[in-house]
Amino acid sequence: MQIIESSQVYDVIIVGSGAGGGMATKILSEAGLKVAVVEAGPFFDPADPEQMTQMKWPYESPRRGANTVRPFGDFDSAYGGWEIDGEPYTNAEGSDFSWFRSRMLGGRTNHWGRISLRFGPKDFKRKDQDGLGDNWPIGYEDVKPYYDKVDKLIGVFGTNEGLPNDPDGFFLPPPKPRLHELFYIKGARKSNIPVFPSRMSMLTKKINSDRGVCFYCGQCSRACQVYADFSAGTCLIFPAQKNGGQIDLFVNCMVREVTTNEEGKATGVSYINKDDRKEYKIKGKVVVLAASACSSARILLNSKSTQHPNGLGNSSDIVGKYLHDSTGAGRAGFVPDLMNRDMYNEDGVGGMHVYTPWWLDNKKLDFPRGYHIEIWGGMGMPGYGFGFNPNLFNQFFNLKVGGYGNSLRKDVKKYYGSVLGFSGRGESIPQKNNYCEIDNTTVDEFGIPVLKFNYQWTDHEMKQVKHMHDTFEEILHNIGAEPLGDKPGKDENYGILAPGKIIHEVGTTRMGDNVKTSVVNKFQQLHDAKNVFIVDAGPFVSQADKNPTWTILALSWRTSDYIVQQLKQQNI
Repeated sequence: MQIIESSQVYDVIIVGSGAGGGMATKILSEAGLKVAVVEAGPFFDPADPEQMTQMKWPYESPRRGANTVRPFGDFDSAYGGWEIDGEPYTNAEGSDFSWFRSRMLGGRTNHWGRISLRFGPKDFKRKDQDGLGDNWPIGYEDVKPYYDKVDKLIGVFGTNEGLPNDPDGFFLPPPKPRLHELFYIKGARKSNIPVFPSRMSMLTKKINSDRGVCFYCGQCSRACQVYADFSAGTCLIFPAQKNGGQIDLFVNCMVREVTTNEEGKATGVSYINKDDRKEYKIKGKVVVLAASACSSARILLNSKSTQHPNGLGNSSDIVGKYLHDSTGAGRAGFVPDLMNRDMYNEDGVGGMHVYTPWWLDNKKLDFPRGYHIEIWGGMGMPGYGFGFNPNLFNQFFNLKVGGYGNSLRKDVKKYYGSVLGFSGRGESIPQKNNYCEIDNTTVDEFGIPVLKFNYQWTDHEMKQVKHMHDTFEEILHNIGAEPLGDKPGKDENYGILAPGKIIHEVGTTRMGDNVKTSVVNKFQQLHDAKNVFIVDAGPFVSQADKNPTWTILALSWRTSDYIVQQLKQQNI
């Protein structure tokens, strides 16, 4: 197969344009470096009328908004999902890992929940508390200056509460709780469960001329046409281009491998152009992988050479190991007091206005680590598969509702907005035997060997999720709500969602000081190739009970500063 090589040499090649790649693009290009961004999906701008889904009605979709094409609904801005035609992955026997990929400029940051939580001091040193897993080689004090910078650059609403492991930040005003959230607050506080304003990256006030302010349409998952919510494209890459950054975008380009020379140093990347199906090589002095934890591991494992026979960066045989995702479980209930509500536009951001961070002492429990609680409900835009579902009421409450015509319209109005739901998102313990590897029997449509997953939950995670469900039922009882469905038991693994379903996978290229037990150093630099860096969630040693995006952003900024410094000193 003919490979087309470019003669141009970039200062930095960045693979992936999500949180880590977007931040690296902004910092490195604005430092004066010539940057190439290689993205596996198409260009995306939510302000482009051809790509915009915000403010569209369900009837404007031939599927009425159903999730038969996009996993989170027809108007969700994710191009991709857990299953992508032509891009398979496999699971070992007994493993059920679900791998979500978002193929587009900005990656998953276009449609994520935008829950923007800092890791706390304990999260970096968990082994010191419970003896499980490993400590990070860095601490909160190393990352705090960059969390502060991310807060100020991107914007996040919330309140300073002085919580020891949920650090305060620089917050914009939070929106007020809506009616269903007031019910949650009432029920949670009856059980001494704390509730605080959520911390999310939507602009509730103006912070710069590049972005608008949230107008409370509640459709952040569709990506914002006024750039009021955070995505890497609109808030990092576009402003960097506007500020004169030397950035070349290579979209619809699937990276096969990092190329290396006889000294084992990276020389660039090879990729398949999805439009013409030809393979290309571009050259760079530095390569930054930000393709997502599993995709970056896949690229490294496929980057075999005489100098790196086990894959680039894999002399330790750790690439792909210690894969872990958030635990997840959910429950919903019917709140009779929310029946027969007046119909009105329930203003709010696309997500929760309040949340519950982890509040208990694990020494008094039968499982390690913790979880936070996310809340959903209210009168969002109805669409196919969302909102009022008469089958649930008939099945669980033996109510004769629904039907056709006027009776259906009457019951929709009666029960619309009367369901309140909770989602638990918790921390799992990293296990070396949870990993991804190359499946040498299967390739994708571009001829690139795919990943094979090996993953099992442990008793730690099962017990944690059981506690989630016990908590959910207690809160529903306090509210006077009727649970929808039965609480899952041991035979159902207490309802824990399959690994990968929460889309928080981390740990495949873990950070450490010991080259035999880690892949990158504390600046996310490969031990085996000093001019290769990883700025997605792969280097995470552990994951915390928080969403990883804010930490990806902070660490990517920290790594980017280090790259600039090392280039100036001619160390790479």
